[in-house]
Amino acid sequence: MTTTATTAITHIANLVTNDPSLGDGTPLGLIRDAAVVIEGDHVVWTGESGRAPATDNAVDAGGRAVIPGFVDSHSHLVFAGDRTAEFNARMSGRPYSAGGIRTTVAATRAASDEELSANVARYLAEALRQGTTTFETKSGYGLTVEDEARSLRIAARHTDEVTFLGAHIVSPEHADDPSAYVDLVTGPMLDACAPYARWIDVFCERGAFDEDQARTVLTAGLARGLHPRVHANQLGHGPGVRLAVELDAASADHCTHLDDADLDALGQGRTVATLLPGAEFSTRAAWPDARRLLGAGATVALSTDCNPGSSFTSSMPFCIALAVRDMGMTPDEAVWSATAGGAAALRRSDIGRITPGARADLVILDAPSHVHLAYRPGVPLVGAVWRGGRRAV
Repeated sequence: MTTTATTAITHIANLVTNDPSLGDGTPLGLIRDAAVVIEGDHVVWTGESGRAPATDNAVDAGGRAVIPGFVDSHSHLVFAGDRTAEFNARMSGRPYSAGGIRTTVAATRAASDEELSANVARYLAEALRQGTTTFETKSGYGLTVEDEARSLRIAARHTDEVTFLGAHIVSPEHADDPSAYVDLVTGPMLDACAPYARWIDVFCERGAFDEDQARTVLTAGLARGLHPRVHANQLGHGPGVRLAVELDAASADHCTHLDDADLDALGQGRTVATLLPGAEFSTRAAWPDARRLLGAGATVALSTDCNPGSSFTSSMPFCIALAVRDMGMTPDEAVWSATAGGAAALRRSDIGRITPGARADLVILDAPSHVHLAYRPGVPLVGAVWRGGRRAV
């Protein structure tokens, strides 16, 4: 009979558990002078360092803070090329007409499977070094049956949280017949892609897909066992948020332009409002008002939206700092939203927290408090990362 080794991380100045029944009783469940015990790939004990049980191994945190691993619930990592020229023009105030998403579609179609997979692995390693232990990623830069299916096959090699986003934009081949493209997405493309995905998403926005088209796509996905997510209310006010709540989508993502009815819907439903401050930073767009969402009782997540066009960052700490500085969140709220909030947006209860039974995904910060993530923006504060009970960084 074999036993699994146990490891204690002790002398933690401040431990963020995200369990309000622990520690200081806040949503962060903050325990001071704390310890965590890991057995296998799960947490089995949390509490005060002086009360930690005996273990096979010990790690001294040396008075540093420990938080759950970040949960990045919205990214677009299966792509080739970049859009440096577009970004440079936008930041320089010059007009640019190189095609936006279509530029990435062309580069992605031309790339080999090996190139695309290597790109995903590179960006994931980059994110891991910054504390991200769980991520979702989407297709959406193929827009043909073959290219969308291979994008999802590649994504599924790297994560279980895979989203089919054939309805990102209307493909160039169907620019004059959007209805035919919706038929393709909900027919042959969905048939080819459903085996590789957990989620289905749609960009419900003027210039992309209207409410009826979005509902058609999402209900077709539901019929195939894929649960909805929605790109909603990013560029202007529209029906995306209320459609997301109507269909019990796991998340409505962006949520920049909301009216009172949208806020009421999010406050009363299970759909998480996922905010993506990297997109506003990279496009100089209006910031979402996190304060209004939290005041309405909505569950809020933070995510990077890592993509080559509008938010080419894999850094959750950067997004936390932006949320605190420009979206009205407190440091506590932003850290919760980047961990437990992301878990809620993926309908997961095993991640985003450090409590017995949770997966042992945690980050040691080179700082005494989680507040330093916003207090010291741009400083690499991630000192060590455990994922699934193994030290990964």
